[in-house]
Amino acid sequence: MTEEREAADNGDEGGLGEREQALLSVERRSWPGPGAKERAVRESLGLSPTRYYQLLNALLDDPRALAHDPVTVNRLRRVREEKRGKR
Repeated sequence: MTEEREAADNGDEGGLGEREQALLSVERRSWPGPGAKERAVRESLGLSPTRYYQLLNALLDDPRALAHDPVTVNRLRRVREEKRGKR
């Protein structure tokens, strides 16, 4: 599949696709307790929590994500770096 076709499949060519926007939307919310976010990921996105976090981690390195939602992306990058520092 060509890059142009992949861009067309993911939404408009200059921004994030619907799935990428939905991933960031889940992270923007606050969650009441353990398991609530994972349940929402399964129900609304149709993804396993493991796959969700894989996609989210890759999305954090995408400049389009930073342009779309800089507050959320920068917060998640800080959290990721803090966890890496503890290892």
